[in-house]
Amino acid sequence: MNMLEDIFQSPTSLSLFGVTIALLLFHFLHSNFSSQETQHPPGPRGLPLIGNLFQMDLKRLDQSLFDLYKKYGPVFQVYFGPQKVVVLAGYRTVKQALVNHAEEFGNRETNPLFYDLNQDYGIVFSNGETWKEMRRFALKTLKDFGMGRKISEEIIINECHYLIKEFEQCEGKAFNNIQAINYATSNVISTLMFGKRFEYTDQIFQAMVRRDNETIHLMGSASLMIYNLFPRLGPFLKNWRNVMQNVNDNKAHLRRIVANRKESLDPGICKCFIDAFLIRKKHLEDSGIKDCHYLDENLLYSVMNLFSAGTDTTANTLKWCLLYMAKFPQTQDQVHEELSRVVGSRQVRIEDRKNLPYTDAVVHEAQRLANIVPLALPHATSRDMILQGYFINEGTTVFPLLTSVLYDESEWESPHSFNPSHFLDKEGKFIRRDAFMPFSAGRRTCLGESLAKMEIFLFVSSLIQHFCISAPPGVSADELDLKPVVGLILAPKPQELWAVRRF
Repeated sequence: MNMLEDIFQSPTSLSLFGVTIALLLFHFLHSNFSSQETQHPPGPRGLPLIGNLFQMDLKRLDQSLFDLYKKYGPVFQVYFGPQKVVVLAGYRTVKQALVNHAEEFGNRETNPLFYDLNQDYGIVFSNGETWKEMRRFALKTLKDFGMGRKISEEIIINECHYLIKEFEQCEGKAFNNIQAINYATSNVISTLMFGKRFEYTDQIFQAMVRRDNETIHLMGSASLMIYNLFPRLGPFLKNWRNVMQNVNDNKAHLRRIVANRKESLDPGICKCFIDAFLIRKKHLEDSGIKDCHYLDENLLYSVMNLFSAGTDTTANTLKWCLLYMAKFPQTQDQVHEELSRVVGSRQVRIEDRKNLPYTDAVVHEAQRLANIVPLALPHATSRDMILQGYFINEGTTVFPLLTSVLYDESEWESPHSFNPSHFLDKEGKFIRRDAFMPFSAGRRTCLGESLAKMEIFLFVSSLIQHFCISAPPGVSADELDLKPVVGLILAPKPQELWAVRRF
């Protein structure tokens, strides 16, 4: 009692006592609030420094995270070494984050590998004002060149003719269609980027496409995931060295293309994306406006981003579509019957799509089941955020698990089966599904989505119109392998198919 009296009689002691009580009260309230309102997402217990690395298969990270989703729910966290990653799973959760809270979940994570590849320039791996301006410019420019409209349709149809000729050359024998499809999709984006297409026999073009394909594959390797945790290991990792060599070689080639476009530039005639960028840059300079975004490096990396995205993902989607056609011949027969009835022997046009509901449904279902970008590219939160009662710090790496959206059992009747009825109503009319999210969603949705959709539909329908795609003689459709080659995207295994001319 005397001690309490002494405390209250001493002004200094009384102040310290008050501060102590206030701190204890704040701690109690904060702890109570944190436990009820701002608790962190659940997840598996990890080891110091290593985190949950040994609990996941880095060769099929999407599957490991999908399994954890079933255990911990749609918002959970894992540790890649010391780095915390929040995983978003299921259609409703991914939509809530990327669409309803697009600003908060709209940043791109800049890990060591992404920085090595882009140096914070370009469109895909940049943030802030650079990203906003480059994306805005790219969208406007590509639309000006007809992305998703009549002009790009003519570019795609023209390339369809070249691809059909490639298939015709292999008639009567089994062949691997990988390279021809790679070159066809690459030529569509090349025409928009560079104002020209390339012959499939052009060795420089072949090398550029090969390096790009290899880089995208290696970016999903386990060794480069480890590199992001321990970047000092880079020079000792073969995959890192190969990726950097590929990127540097492609950059050197693109610099030569840009230099040639500069020499022949006529500000009154804009023929391609590079021209549009150079004209914009010159206009700003002539006006005395200093703009830190229209730099040669932003041009170089933006072209690299668009070339890669416009080549690899679209090409692999086409390969999956043809593989499914060979795997499910009855489905292919129905597609061909619809094409013959509606289009006949003339060239398929994009306006035909509304009258080809089954063909459209098959293309969508192939894209859904192929699930070629199961994790999307990692996001980062732009501010502190509470999602479904869980607190997520600013700057947290976020993985939108697109596998869980495209295979969401609450959205798809048979999520793990090839079922075109997912996109058809009872009357056989095509229906759009909100959970169809192969291009991701929100601020970071694929820039070339409309172009890719047009390409996939026109290429697939044109090829099925002209060819019967099947397993080669002596191989049954059941023997075709649907297990993917795992990289940054899921590609079909290289295997031979047979293309027989229909007319």
